[in-house]
Amino acid sequence: MTAPVSTDASDETPSRYEATRKVTLTGIIVNVQLSLIQLIGGFFSHSQALIADGLHTLSDLASDFVVLFAAKLASKDPDEDHPYGHERIETVATVILGMALAGVAVGIGLNALGRLIHFDTLQQPSSLAIVFAVLGIIAKEGLYQYTTFVAKQVDSNLLRANAWHHRSDALSSLMVLLGVAGSVFFQIPWLDAVAAIAVAIMIFYMGARLILDSTMELVDTALDLEKVNTIKKFIANLEGVENLHLLRTRKMGSKVLADVHIQVNAFISVSEGHYIAENVMNKTRKTFPEMTDMTVHIDPEDDESLQPSNNLPSRKQLIKTLYPSIEKSGLADSILSIVLHYIDEKIKVEIYLKKSTATTKQATLLINAFQNSDDISSVSVHQQME
Repeated sequence: MTAPVSTDASDETPSRYEATRKVTLTGIIVNVQLSLIQLIGGFFSHSQALIADGLHTLSDLASDFVVLFAAKLASKDPDEDHPYGHERIETVATVILGMALAGVAVGIGLNALGRLIHFDTLQQPSSLAIVFAVLGIIAKEGLYQYTTFVAKQVDSNLLRANAWHHRSDALSSLMVLLGVAGSVFFQIPWLDAVAAIAVAIMIFYMGARLILDSTMELVDTALDLEKVNTIKKFIANLEGVENLHLLRTRKMGSKVLADVHIQVNAFISVSEGHYIAENVMNKTRKTFPEMTDMTVHIDPEDDESLQPSNNLPSRKQLIKTLYPSIEKSGLADSILSIVLHYIDEKIKVEIYLKKSTATTKQATLLINAFQNSDDISSVSVHQQME
């Protein structure tokens, strides 16, 4: 039994997109102004590290536009080609963001390394560079705090990635400050170049982390084990659930998709089994809001260890085989329903008859007709009450 639960994208994604758009446009405005200040300040203060940081800030503009573009596409409602929605676009964009960061890091690192190799090209930065480095730290840490706040509000991994991008910028500016201060106060020009290399390593690390984490999502990596165990424990304690033997999860942007196999009493009706499935989905979604799409499979037993219906006949095949014996009992026209339970690799049969129609001899003949089948483990006959 499967029963999916999905969110109404028209209710949630517009506000989510607008929040993403607002915070990203703010980042673009700040980064444009800051990169110009850093590049001009680095040129006049002769600081290679500050220029590298300015180029890094300039590269943030490209990533901000990637975030805007991806957020717009990801906010589209599900369609026939993308029934689960478009949020994986955010994941792909995050990979691109990580690759851009790694590329910038390599360029900055090679340039600084070249300066160290050719020692005569090193210049002593002036104290003015310290002012620009401090300004960079304040601006980038402010963007980190603001973007993180919005990311929590709308639960966006893409915004979280961009927030950490801003935090890495703040840390890189701190490295610039230390390098420039060391060069200025101790008259050691190569400290500035070393700081630039340290910035490059840090940027490359952040880019690699973004690529790795997003790639894990693209290949349907499950939630962390602790979270999965928490969800399992919650579902297993819900009413009607006798056991839980399989829970699979995967991420899609800020959403979590899941399917779960639960065991219920083998003799309940289909409608009650469906009710239990709906209850499991609704309460799980309420407790874990990130689980926006969930499929519940109802099992009468653990189908990981048993395959109850692999070699058993279907209802049509079974009745066709036994019908001559059923007619012989004289009760063929008295049968109201035949309920089949596929359990323990056998079939348990319940036969319901019209009231006051069967003699003991006829009931015995009917039971014997079914018990002659090797696929049937037990037979019970029930007669309608007066």
